[in-house]
Amino acid sequence: MTEKNFNVRVYGLWLQDGQVLACDEYLKTMRVVKFPGGGLEMGEGTLDCIKREWMEELGLEIEVLSHFYTTDFYQKSAVDPSQIISIYYLVRPHVPTGYVFPKNEVETFLWLPVDDALPGKITLPIDIKVAKMLAGLE
Repeated sequence: MTEKNFNVRVYGLWLQDGQVLACDEYLKTMRVVKFPGGGLEMGEGTLDCIKREWMEELGLEIEVLSHFYTTDFYQKSAVDPSQIISIYYLVRPHVPTGYVFPKNEVETFLWLPVDDALPGKITLPIDIKVAKMLAGLE
């Protein structure tokens, strides 16, 4: 029997004024621009995961509006011998007055215009597919 290793990732897409929130961060040894979110933990559902990830990364509670996309092609992990499955949700954060995005040495948050250039500003293959979908290119 072959061992199967899957890495399930869950991401939130916050769209506002023609832009989408992205995260510029270090992933192991490389710098990437990706959508906010992260890995599903054992015993956790995908909605709990995205809410936890946004609280950990941004300090924001979110409302999950709808499912946007789940990986429909094979993607090998760049960091370990596993297959990546990514799930994306449209989200709306509850942003308190005076809120400022966290900034540290590991990650910075930025707004990117949702246009034809968006896919070229994103690093990870599945996120690039989602960027193309957001930009109406797929």
